Amino acid sequence: MSRFVELPGFVDSHCHAFQRALRGSAAGGDFWEWREAMLGLAGDLDPGRVREGYAATYRELRAGGYTAVGEFHYVGRAEALAAVDAARDAGVELVLLACAYARGGLRRFRQESIGDFFRWLEDLGERGARVGVAPHSVRACPADWLSAIGAYAERERLVLHIHADEQPREIDECLAEHGRRPIELLADCGCLGPQTTVVHATHADDRELDLLAATGARVCLCPTTEASLGDGFAPVDRLCERGIPLCIGSDANVCTDALQELREVESIGRRQLLRRNVIPAERLLAAGSSEGAAALGLESWPSVRIDLEHPCLAGLDEADVPAALVAACSADVIA
Repeated sequence: MSRFVELPGFVDSHCHAFQRALRGSAAGGDFWEWREAMLGLAGDLDPGRVREGYAATYRELRAGGYTAVGEFHYVGRAEALAAVDAARDAGVELVLLACAYARGGLRRFRQESIGDFFRWLEDLGERGARVGVAPHSVRACPADWLSAIGAYAERERLVLHIHADEQPREIDECLAEHGRRPIELLADCGCLGPQTTVVHATHADDRELDLLAATGARVCLCPTTEASLGDGFAPVDRLCERGIPLCIGSDANVCTDALQELREVESIGRRQLLRRNVIPAERLLAAGSSEGAAALGLESWPSVRIDLEHPCLAGLDEADVPAALVAACSADVIA
C-alpha cells in the first residue's frame, strides 16, 4: 500500500524563466561574458515565445516540487502578461516581480521614468496580476529611483526584491558612484525592511549583513545558479549566525529541483563551518516553503505529497523524513 505525507509546497522566490534556454550552455568564461549571451537571448523574446517557453519551465519547476514562483521580470510589458498566462497554464501560483530598470541592459528592459514604472505596476494589478516591486539592481536603478521605490513598496504594502552583492565588480562600481556598498545604499534609500528580499548577497560584508539582520530583510539564495555562474559561495555561515531569514530561487534554472537547491545551501554551510547539521532539516524545509511564501507575500499556496515508499524513503520512520529529504532525495520523491 502506498504511503504519502503532505507538506507545504516549495516556493521559488527568484526565477528568470527565459534563462532556462541557456542551461548547459558553455557561453562565457565568467558572469559578465555569460550575461552577454543572456542579453542576446532576452532580445529575441516576444509574448508568444514567453508564453510557450515559460509554461514549459514552470511545468518543470512544478515537477521539481515548486508550487509557487516569483518571476523576476524585466523583458517587456506584453511579455509580463504572457508570463502570467504561462503560470496559469502550468498550475503554479505566480507573483510577478516587476523590474524597475532606469539604465543599462537592453532598451526593452527600461522605463522612461519612475512614474512610468509605477503606472506599469498599477496596470498589471488592474489586469489581475499579483505583483511585487523589483528594482533590478543598484547598477540599473539610481539612488532617487531606489528611494521612490522603497517608499512606494512600504505605502502599497508590496514586497521588494533586488539583486545585490552578486559580483565584486558590482560592489566596486557602487562604491565608485555612491561611496557605499550595495546593501548600505539600499539602507540609506529606505529599501530594507521585513518586506525586502535581497537576492544573492554572495559578497556582502559583515556590515551589510548586520543591516539585513537589523531591518528584518531576507536573503534569497540560488546556489546552483551561483555555482554555474562562478559567483562564489553564499555566506551561509554568517547568515545563520545573524538569524537572517533565508529562501531559495531557481534563478537561471540550471536546476529545477527544490530539494537539490536546499541541499546545496546546507552543503555550503557545512564546508564553511566544518561540521554537519548547520541548518536543522525542518528549518531548511521552511526556507524552501514558508519563508519563500513570506518573501512573495503569499498567505496560501499549493502543497505537495511525498511518496514514503520511494526507494530513498522506504523503511524510514516519518520522523526521519525531513532529514532524509534534504540530505539524500531528489524531486522524484514528490508524488
